[in-house]
Amino acid sequence: MFNKERFVEEINTQGYSILENVLSPDFITKAKAELIKAIAKEEEYHHGMEYSDYGMVLLCSLYDKVFVELFDNQNLLDPFNSVLGEGCIVYAYTSSSMPPSTSNYSKRVHTDCPRIIPDYVTNMGATILLDNFTVENGATWFLPYSQAIIETPTDEYFFANAKRLIAKAGTVWFFNARIWHAGGINKTNNWRHALTINMGRSWMKQRIDIPRAMSGMDTSGFSEKVLQKLGFLAQVPASYDEYYVPFEKRKFRQKTE
Repeated sequence: MFNKERFVEEINTQGYSILENVLSPDFITKAKAELIKAIAKEEEYHHGMEYSDYGMVLLCSLYDKVFVELFDNQNLLDPFNSVLGEGCIVYAYTSSSMPPSTSNYSKRVHTDCPRIIPDYVTNMGATILLDNFTVENGATWFLPYSQAIIETPTDEYFFANAKRLIAKAGTVWFFNARIWHAGGINKTNNWRHALTINMGRSWMKQRIDIPRAMSGMDTSGFSEKVLQKLGFLAQVPASYDEYYVPFEKRKFRQKTE
């Protein structure tokens, strides 16, 4: 059972919260299979593996519907909504897979949000484990209570004080997007797969205009909940006609916070 008060307290203080069994085994199996296909398609787009984000799908919702149906999972949405409000929308939706016997661009000590507003969380992340995260396969490093640190911590300080995300598939690591973290090194011969969602306030622009990026896809079967989280209810009108339509037909018709 989701404990909203405890979750909000953990995000506001230590900067993260780890929730287990958020995903079903069936979802994990299907999502991982489709993620492998999506990574191969992104490799085709880049004409090979020689790019910094190799293994990271830039926008998962462009691929199989399993990545879209994830937003019908209330166990995933409740934590986001409890901190950011029900109007929060996806800022970025990527994979966080780690290739075998190496690392990738995520290994640098970094934060996923450039701005700091005291006592106000603008973005929250969720790393969604599709495989067990272990020391051997490059489990994420993260620095608790670091969301207010402005300058990048030195590697020496970071790795001396950071924790590892050692957890089972189906677990979700929710975090203030300001927390400093880094990918590990995958020392195994297998891929280690995960998804990462960065959710922002309803008034924020997305990193990629997701509704426009998905304009060629059939979205008729998407639930209102899915459309809202992907930003379809937060589009700015592009004409007088779009502005003056009845409320239920407006492109911006969602709750704010």
